[in-house]
Amino acid sequence: MTSRGTPSRFLKSVLQNGVGRYVCQLKRISIIFSKNAQSSLGVRDFIEEGVVDYAKKNPATVVYVSPQSCRIPKIVAEYLNGNVREEIITSKTSLQISELLTKLTNQSGLDIIRIRKPFHTDNPSIQGQWHPFTNRPPSIGPIRPQK
Repeated sequence: MTSRGTPSRFLKSVLQNGVGRYVCQLKRISIIFSKNAQSSLGVRDFIEEGVVDYAKKNPATVVYVSPQSCRIPKIVAEYLNGNVREEIITSKTSLQISELLTKLTNQSGLDIIRIRKPFHTDNPSIQGQWHPFTNRPPSIGPIRPQK
């Protein structure tokens, strides 16, 4: 927490993701819905139409479909770092559920918080940040527009 009252951190990569090959951080999706409830109508449509396409697009993610006697349908997303995120999908259409699953797939599982700086290093240099005039000899003088 900072003095502003909002949490913040430095920009960082999750598990060095992007240094080698990309690894999707979403490990498991559980779709929990009711077979009879009106609020699960869009979920049942998505399961009939789009869940197989989603599973084919994301082979690294395990998709569980569990019909239960519940009033509130929800999606439970589990990430590689151990975080679990629940999204309630009451009265959403098949297209909205598909967009929500895409959003959850593209996220890292970390909480969305304010970034302190757009750059950060674990091994800071004592020379300062690089800019185009860092290694320019002072004998050349300042840059002037050409006449």
